[in-house]
Amino acid sequence: MRRRLAALAVPVLLVLAGCTATTGPQDAAAGPERGRPTRPSPFADCATLTAPPATPLASGSAGAGDGGGTPGSPDPADGGSRLPELVLSCFTGGSPVALRDIRGPAVINVWASWCPPCRKELPAFQRLSVRAAGQLQVIGVNSRDSRDGAQAIGEDFGIRFPVLFDQGEALQRELRRSAVPLTLLVDAQGRVRHTDTSGALDDARLADLVRRHLGLAVPA
Repeated sequence: MRRRLAALAVPVLLVLAGCTATTGPQDAAAGPERGRPTRPSPFADCATLTAPPATPLASGSAGAGDGGGTPGSPDPADGGSRLPELVLSCFTGGSPVALRDIRGPAVINVWASWCPPCRKELPAFQRLSVRAAGQLQVIGVNSRDSRDGAQAIGEDFGIRFPVLFDQGEALQRELRRSAVPLTLLVDAQGRVRHTDTSGALDDARLADLVRRHLGLAVPA
């Protein structure tokens, strides 16, 4: 009986605490499968990632971080750090993307198909990408996963924002973070204003993070 209860508790703990690399399937580290017929990608092309959003969103009542800076701008006292100097491939193919060339403001979500809290929160990121279309970029980074697994999640959950591949967990290593989901909030100057590892995010929590750390108001 104790063994059965312990087994049932594992999925609950994963949803609450996030997933580490050892959680994933043993063959996931091999990366996207080669030589298989590919279906059309559910994700958007990555060509737009290095272009700034078309128009700014309505600003919050205070600067990012709830400071007293200019509305819609990060607090100058909080310099943030630049994205790591990494180049990742795009799910749809084409030219690789240098993370430091990504134009903010942006919300970057690191996820894997085998991670329960990742699957739980991805629809909220998709809704955010629609609500902030042309104003705030939502970008996925698929970590230590198979191409089939990522594709299936995109198809089943209707995920349409651009997704980069990071099969070697290079971004997580640079950030010294081992678990997913992992969310980065990047300002218009390309600096990381907040790294969130609190677990599965919902619409209200995402909107609050964007308001507090990027100084932008989006509907929840």
